Amino acid sequence: MRIFILLISSLILSVLTHMFFIIEWINDRYMVGPNDGLGQILTFKKLLYEQYTSGNLFYSYAFGFGAGTYSQLAYYFSTSIFFILTLGVIVVLQSGHIVETVDILFWSKAAVYLSICRLTLIIFISTLVFRYMKSNWFASFIGASVYAITILYFRHATYWEFFADALLWIPLLVFGVEKIFREARIEWFMFAVAITSFDNFYFAYINLIFIAVYILIRWFIKLDKEEVGSWRKFRLLLISGVTGFGISLVSFIPAVHGLFNNHRPPYNKPIPFFHWDNIFFASGYVIVPILFLIFLYSFSLYKNPVFRLFTILSLFLLILHFSPMVASFFNGFSAPQYRWEYILNFTMGGTVASGLHNLMKIGKRELVLSTILVIATYFGAFLYSQRWSITSFPILIMFTLLFLTIALLLVFNWRRSKALKYVLHVWILLITLVLGNIFQYSISTYGHVNNVSKEHLSSEKYNGPEQQALLQQLKRYDPDPYYRVDWKIGYSNNTPIIQGYNGMSVYSSILNRHLISFYLHDLHIDMGRESVSRYATLGNRANLHSMLQGKYMMIEKKHRKKIPYGFKKIMDSEHYAIYENTNILPFVRTANRIFLEKDLENSHALEREQAMLEGVIVTSRASQTGTTPKISDIIDQATIKTPGATYKDDLLSVTKKRGGIDLFINESNRDTKDYYVSFHLESLAESEGFALKVNDYRTTRKHNRSIYKTFVDDLTIRIPKAEKIKIRLPKGEYILKDLALYEEDYRSLEKVKSSVSKPIDFHWDDNRIKITYNNQSNAQYMVLPIPYEKGWKATINNENQTVEKVNYSSVGIPLKEGMNRIEFVYAPPYFWSSLAVSVTSLILGIWLIWRQREIRRE
Repeated sequence: MRIFILLISSLILSVLTHMFFIIEWINDRYMVGPNDGLGQILTFKKLLYEQYTSGNLFYSYAFGFGAGTYSQLAYYFSTSIFFILTLGVIVVLQSGHIVETVDILFWSKAAVYLSICRLTLIIFISTLVFRYMKSNWFASFIGASVYAITILYFRHATYWEFFADALLWIPLLVFGVEKIFREARIEWFMFAVAITSFDNFYFAYINLIFIAVYILIRWFIKLDKEEVGSWRKFRLLLISGVTGFGISLVSFIPAVHGLFNNHRPPYNKPIPFFHWDNIFFASGYVIVPILFLIFLYSFSLYKNPVFRLFTILSLFLLILHFSPMVASFFNGFSAPQYRWEYILNFTMGGTVASGLHNLMKIGKRELVLSTILVIATYFGAFLYSQRWSITSFPILIMFTLLFLTIALLLVFNWRRSKALKYVLHVWILLITLVLGNIFQYSISTYGHVNNVSKEHLSSEKYNGPEQQALLQQLKRYDPDPYYRVDWKIGYSNNTPIIQGYNGMSVYSSILNRHLISFYLHDLHIDMGRESVSRYATLGNRANLHSMLQGKYMMIEKKHRKKIPYGFKKIMDSEHYAIYENTNILPFVRTANRIFLEKDLENSHALEREQAMLEGVIVTSRASQTGTTPKISDIIDQATIKTPGATYKDDLLSVTKKRGGIDLFINESNRDTKDYYVSFHLESLAESEGFALKVNDYRTTRKHNRSIYKTFVDDLTIRIPKAEKIKIRLPKGEYILKDLALYEEDYRSLEKVKSSVSKPIDFHWDDNRIKITYNNQSNAQYMVLPIPYEKGWKATINNENQTVEKVNYSSVGIPLKEGMNRIEFVYAPPYFWSSLAVSVTSLILGIWLIWRQREIRRE
């Protein structure tokens, strides 16, 4: 009965805590961040829901140019326990026709209710754990609320929802350790390690580091007189921890492979050792509870081992919070990110629970001294910050709550009545609720979450009806499910997932490094926006569009945008138009001419592009069979002028608001359709991003301090044939060197297009592709416009065939003479071997638990 009452109480507290966002929901505004929330969280939920409910667990052709989502989206939701359980509930609701359409709007509306359910579980589980740590029920419940209802929880749950799931597993890990230390029972620690490692590899890294520190400190602080002996504790922790980790490997190994297959430049900027954060008034990461400070200065409480354990951990973690180096450590030694502080909130919640349980042990003089020290701490923090006046909202709120709490504590300490004790406990819960809703208001107002509304989600800025209507018209015009449309709204790289078509852009923290390298290093494809976590479009380069199934381009009429060569307008609406590529090449291509990557190392990106068009580029072979394409640099035929700027010794100084370089082509080739201008460009400004324009083409570059800067500064920009090429930059100083100019007449593209007699048929079902090809021309290779990943396997005529990385990032295989019955199958890297280890570990774990119970019975 107590458990049921606790669950209902946790739910009521969670609902009351979310009142701000519930009211927002009533007004059609949702608990979703305006940037990553709309751009990633909702879109990946939509994508994975559609995949999983159709029985496709591993691969999506709709994720960018195609990707193994089980591995690449493991950082987000593909292995999230809470998300998988949510899917199960939705499927049940759909079967009962309670839920009909599961789309972006559905996930937006569901966000606050999912957060309520998650927070209910966090409070419920944490209360049980604190109760097991020898605090009374009410104290444990309040301690759990201190842990759960925090600024960090609402930041996580609103902006990056999957971050908030990590709060579920910390209490379970602690409970598992305590079960071993006190009762020599291994099942809970085994389960906790398995579930946190399965759920999310990133937060498993943080959680397991914390639990290792917890074990180390706990080793020297005994909570019971009759605890398990040291050697036995070590043995049980090792056996259960390793077994639990083994159970998780079916998720953990593919996920970690996705991380290591990601492209992210190393963070080389200096990281300071110390950074002040006002954790008493207005930190965006952690606000120290008033009661925690009062108990911290109540020195008699340190006689209690549970209080001493949680307080030592809290002080240690508080010190670490002020170091960006620690934030970098918890972020995998990358740029400092403050995402780990939920473990600090947990230990402070434990301190509060234990302090409330032992409240009667605090003497009158001790409490007076404690309150004086607390007031001094708050005033010291206020004076040190020098950010707000005494009448500012955060200061007034915190000082008001501080003095009211102190007054109530002093009255209770003097009178010591049971009624006052309950009033005090209710007051603390009320403070938690008030602060929780203030946190939500702050996030909504200052984080622009209040812009995420039903109106916005159906607007032309996100997923407009006119855009949808034109895309549906295109699908009726061409029902082929494998063509790609070059279209996205602004910087929303996941527009294809939102609007339900195969695009050529994506935004995700984990991406295929071969594909990113293809963009940045191998072909120098400009994306319109510099980023390490995105790719988009193909720089309007017709050859790449034709090879990578870029059959259509949708544009907004009001924007002046030059479409690639060979595209013609086929349909439009009031504000949008769609163009079709008249030179699209088949999905399945074969090649006789073979080029080696090493022989093209010093070639220009356009020469590599020509080699891909005329044949195939492979990583290793005895010798190449094609002559390396050569394209002449005609920069010497151009006259260079510098309007609004000076240019000398590779230093470009723009003195006007906008200025740069003009290239006048003296002898234009009649057959030239496009120019490609290449150069190396760096801004000498330390922290100013900038926009680069080359004629009508515009792209943006990150500032030099940005953690998302690629540090790849070699650019190649396609420009329709013109008498003058204008390179324009904002006022400032730049390094501009290696300036080159190339012509393109597209004869090679049109020749390859005309040589195609009949496309090769193929059948694609989820993660399996079947192709039957009679190789009468003795072609050497088959190439597919699918990004190469380690998980692809292939057979030809039922014989295993190695899948190769060709054309820098695509899937390819050598062909046999005559009939080739080919089957490609994708599974996450190491999935089957890690599944075998997981199943073996699970069987072993069940046997160990059964064996331990049998021994206890004896």
